[in-house]
Amino acid sequence: MISKNKIKYIHSFELKKNRKEENAFVAEGPKLVGDLLGHFPCKFLAATASWWDEYPCSKADEVATVTEDELAKASLLKAPQSVLAVFEQVNTPVDPSITGSTLCLALDDIQDPGNLGTIIRLADWFGIEHIFCSPGTVDVYNPKAVQATMGAIVRVKLHYGSLTDLISQLGDIPVYGTFLNGNNIYSEKLSSHGLIIMGNEGNGIGKEVERLVSKRLYIPNYPQERETSESLNVAMATSIICAEFRRQMI
Repeated sequence: MISKNKIKYIHSFELKKNRKEENAFVAEGPKLVGDLLGHFPCKFLAATASWWDEYPCSKADEVATVTEDELAKASLLKAPQSVLAVFEQVNTPVDPSITGSTLCLALDDIQDPGNLGTIIRLADWFGIEHIFCSPGTVDVYNPKAVQATMGAIVRVKLHYGSLTDLISQLGDIPVYGTFLNGNNIYSEKLSSHGLIIMGNEGNGIGKEVERLVSKRLYIPNYPQERETSESLNVAMATSIICAEFRRQMI
């Protein structure tokens, strides 16, 4: 069973300050927890008897067998999924010079955790292993972001810090950004390495970062003379951009 104090402890991870203080985060569901086990140290693991029957060798510092009702009280989801775990955060240092040999993403103040999680999943699909995030970008360990990654957080590493400081270290490495006055992405010769910046959901790329963009891109609507939506969701735009970069590499 799970005590009231343990339930309170689990729910405390909804707040970023608590995740930071404990250096931990919550993940739920058989696939996500299964993907994270072995990659992130597990502090606490609570699951139904049927889950333990299927995964008897799963290990954590503390474990508990619970009923579905008990799991529902502890869960941060509307529909609990037989297992919940508290993992330690893992911070991986990175040398920005990797942008000279591989393609990386940068996120400038992305606010929605669902968008962040989806972008991480997209990066994983397109073989992008590093994402640089501005300090104002939503926390990758936000429960909604973690769930939206569908386990991609194991293979894609996020690094938080000043994007202007990062870009200033890159020299002549190409820095891409999307703008309404950019060049048609389908007409541009795209590099196999560099940095692709995606901006805030409402305001796009910030002015300070925009000044450092060397390659301005635009995703055209079709047909261009037709009245259409004002803009694309940032995760949708990221998928289109990453797909075109990879298509040109084939």
